[in-house]
Amino acid sequence: MATGSTQREGAGAFTAPEQVNQRRYEALRAYYVDGLSYAEAGARFGYTRWTMVNLVRDHHAGELELFAPPRRPGPPPGTAPAKERVRGRVVALRRQGLSVYEISTRLAAEGTPLNRTSVGQILTEEGFGRLLRHPEPEASISPGTAGRDTQLPRAASLDFAAWPQRVHSRMAGLLLAIPDLVAFDLPGLARRAGYPGTSVIPATSWLLSLLALKLTATRRVSHVDDLLLVDPAASLLAGLSTLPKKSALTSYSYRTSHDHQRAFLAGLDTQMIASGLATAEQAIFDLDFHAVMHWGEDPVLEKHYVPTRSQRARSVLTFFAQDSGTHNLVYANADLAKATQNREAIAFCDHWKTVSGADPHMLVMDQKVTTHAVLGELDARGVKFLTLRMRSTSLMAHINTLTPGDYKTVTLDRAGKYTKPRVHETVGVKPRDYPGTVRQLIVTGLGRDAPTVIITNDYTSTAKQLIERYARRMGIEQRLAEIIRAFHADALSSTVNLNVDLDIALCVLAQALLAALAARLPGYAAVTPDTLQRRFLQTPGEIITNRDTITVRLDRRAYSPVLRQATLPAATPVPWWGNRTLHYEYA
Repeated sequence: MATGSTQREGAGAFTAPEQVNQRRYEALRAYYVDGLSYAEAGARFGYTRWTMVNLVRDHHAGELELFAPPRRPGPPPGTAPAKERVRGRVVALRRQGLSVYEISTRLAAEGTPLNRTSVGQILTEEGFGRLLRHPEPEASISPGTAGRDTQLPRAASLDFAAWPQRVHSRMAGLLLAIPDLVAFDLPGLARRAGYPGTSVIPATSWLLSLLALKLTATRRVSHVDDLLLVDPAASLLAGLSTLPKKSALTSYSYRTSHDHQRAFLAGLDTQMIASGLATAEQAIFDLDFHAVMHWGEDPVLEKHYVPTRSQRARSVLTFFAQDSGTHNLVYANADLAKATQNREAIAFCDHWKTVSGADPHMLVMDQKVTTHAVLGELDARGVKFLTLRMRSTSLMAHINTLTPGDYKTVTLDRAGKYTKPRVHETVGVKPRDYPGTVRQLIVTGLGRDAPTVIITNDYTSTAKQLIERYARRMGIEQRLAEIIRAFHADALSSTVNLNVDLDIALCVLAQALLAALAARLPGYAAVTPDTLQRRFLQTPGEIITNRDTITVRLDRRAYSPVLRQATLPAATPVPWWGNRTLHYEYA
């Protein structure tokens, strides 16, 4: 072993863990080499006698590591030669106003590549903040920029004098939605709903900017930059020179309230009734909740059961109503809490009475949508309901006493294996908290292990009609799956950036628009929204601007014959384009 004086002279150069090991080494050396006792060696280096005993024991057992293991080849841990090599260059490029993305691209072109994460780390270490956004269109539109961290041009009303006369778009088909937007009178809907606008961007253009994200299947509002720099169709749809940036869209969404969304949906439903997309008389609606999963730890959000996760999780609870006849969504609400969710069926009845002048004829819902007390309120209003009853212990005991002779077989008019269920019907059943009595159907043979128990205040429809009607309620679950797939209605990030209530209302508008477009296309009345997006809205083409007309010349694709036969109007004056006329042509 080395001498103690030599080791002590260099001790000041060691790190804290190394100093501890050096001290242990010196204590053991005093014990083994100098022949000191446990107590003497410990006293010299600040250890008790028993600490020295433990050190000697651990040393004998090979459990005491006094020397650092040999280093592995390569740079020392915690160093990054590639970063250090270009640190000065990164600082110089940032001082020229380049973004993280542009700096990374420039370094790759200079033969010293460094990824964006490392560039960002250098800038943070050197004290640089995020690049400020200025109105001047700087080098941020460079091909090396992904458009997330740079100076992008500011959104403004569309100046057709400066708009190129001919421009190619990979999403020219997006403008196929305009005739139905005009038919719905979107500017009038926005005005009557009271949506706010700015001196530069009117309310219609704000809504169309957010709607463009839905129709182009852009998953999050933070991805709007993907549309900003690569395609002009989305900004033309909104009547803007370029779409607002994500921060502007987020800020705008929180200037709206549920009163705006409620008034907007009321006006939209009126237009849907007029166009045949919703039913006014004998209106039957399917109701359901949907919990939109939240991927963070925001304490403001309540926990709800999320079926896709099979557990309760922090989420935003949304409510939807579907027209059972047309299978179109007519109502949505994301401004819900546990304390108010049971009364959402009543709120929808109030909404529909405002729209059509009468309460719905019937509401079909799952048993968790509302309570028996609220069902009593629906009955008092003259609204029929059809729902399930929870299978309590006493109810299951009653079901187990039924014999095969207590059931009758019903033949359903539908395809599949389970077309002949057996039904036991009882009139005058008194559920708990319900002020009156209901009609109860206990149904077996529907492919479930346990019987299905249906309760209703409809005493005129047959058992067959009631079972078939409730089975069609599953259509709303399919509709919700479609809007999640096509419009990303479940895309909540780790912080809820966009006002979810506005986002859900725009999903209803987007679904209505694509339902109207499907009705114009021969053979496409029953297709899903994502199919329409893929086959038609994503059609590339050329946008030709003249003085008073905008011509969309769609490229030839496999589905072009369908567009040629579609009942699209020959000319559509577009209010937010200064009443310029929209024409379609096909290559």
